[in-house]
Amino acid sequence: MAVPPLTALVESGFEVVCVVTRVDKRRGRGGELSPSPVKAEAQRLGLSVVHTVDEAIALAAEHGADLGVVVAFGQLIKPYALAALPMVNLHFSLLPRWRGAAPVERALLAGDDRTGVCLMQLEAGLDTGPVHAVEVVDIAPTATGAALRGELVRVGTDLLVRELRAGLAPAVPQTGEPTYAAKLGADDLLLDWSAPAATRDRQIRLGGAWTTWRGRRLKVHEADVVDAGGTGSTVEPDGLVGGLRLVRVQPDGKAVMSWRDVVNGARMTGAEELGT
Repeated sequence: MAVPPLTALVESGFEVVCVVTRVDKRRGRGGELSPSPVKAEAQRLGLSVVHTVDEAIALAAEHGADLGVVVAFGQLIKPYALAALPMVNLHFSLLPRWRGAAPVERALLAGDDRTGVCLMQLEAGLDTGPVHAVEVVDIAPTATGAALRGELVRVGTDLLVRELRAGLAPAVPQTGEPTYAAKLGADDLLLDWSAPAATRDRQIRLGGAWTTWRGRRLKVHEADVVDAGGTGSTVEPDGLVGGLRLVRVQPDGKAVMSWRDVVNGARMTGAEELGT
């Protein structure tokens, strides 16, 4: 989510002293080191890359940087760093709703009908700073997690460049009751067949939803809502289960496929239970 804002800042003529991102990770069977997407883009743009905030602060002081821009960094930045360099944060929610690590995911799971992007002054607290500018984004009833992230990044990137070009407006304190967007775990995406179909539909649209079938994990990538209030874990051969109709799934250890192909391959002839 941080790559488009970085690219846009450079293409808009802003001087980027350095980029700070996580260290390279080992991936694949060969264990080769792989850079983060942000690092890969920074290298393509010919920018200096560091892996700690302290290194970034030192370079900022050396080159006389005016501002730090934080996007999806995933770490709290300590007061001494903020004292050394003012920073703004592009946060993907309508603060103070959904402060924290997973604002996009929590807004979708909660059934919010709108979210947005805030350009906020960074403080030591968790997304507590006053807001310079905000853009509202509607959440469509059929929005997927990927589509919503993409829209928020597009809107946020435009907001960031526009506000920095114009000069930051005075920051306004957040108002309202805060809610917190804890990082998602596997249990957040486990389909509860006693919950309404609308709830499970949001999990599926977010991505990563799963259940079990015949004692093995089954990921559900796509389903149609037949009855938003429907419940129940009995799946029919045609994919109808608890108010949903399964469309694309992924049995454990296999590729994504249609439910129809799963039924044919598994020789399913009658109703069976999911979640077992």
